[in-house]
Amino acid sequence: MSNHLYEILEDNPIIAGIKDEKGLEVVLKSDCEIVFILYGSIINIAEIVCKIKDAGKTAFIDVDLIDGFSTKEVVVEYLKQYTKADGVLSAKASMIKTAKAYNFLTIHRLFLIDSLSFHNISKQVRISQPDCIEVLPGCMPKVISWIIEKINIPIIAGGLVCEKEDVIAALKAGATAISSTNIDIWSI
Repeated sequence: MSNHLYEILEDNPIIAGIKDEKGLEVVLKSDCEIVFILYGSIINIAEIVCKIKDAGKTAFIDVDLIDGFSTKEVVVEYLKQYTKADGVLSAKASMIKTAKAYNFLTIHRLFLIDSLSFHNISKQVRISQPDCIEVLPGCMPKVISWIIEKINIPIIAGGLVCEKEDVIAALKAGATAISSTNIDIWSI
């Protein structure tokens, strides 16, 4: 993992996830140094990234959530050419692997819905070789501690992290950081 990213995560373990223009305006004034862009389209993604970068923040784009993009790896090449994004998030191992080839920081989003998805984590990480993983939902401290035993890369807890207690529990369980679209969480 990039030492720069790890230092930012350790110094500021709250990651802002933005899902609309209102979230963008709030995050630009916040202390959050890392921003997950969870909305936008092929038309406006470069502008959204520019605003975040101009505010001195690190920008990650969730390629799975941007309108107008296909599920093909050419999306990553487009982002490299036409945006100033620092990193890529995706639930698809192939997208993360491609993003690494283009020297993006990478976060593999893993949705844990049952024991099968839990036992598949090691395989997914082996394929994608991400800088970090994001575990969703992130309000499962017991499961986060199990994942820490399985893999040796930083874990971000995301999804349904709604209260200060959720943040504290995830960090105590071993998560390096948490991500949330809840604006109130950003100032903890």
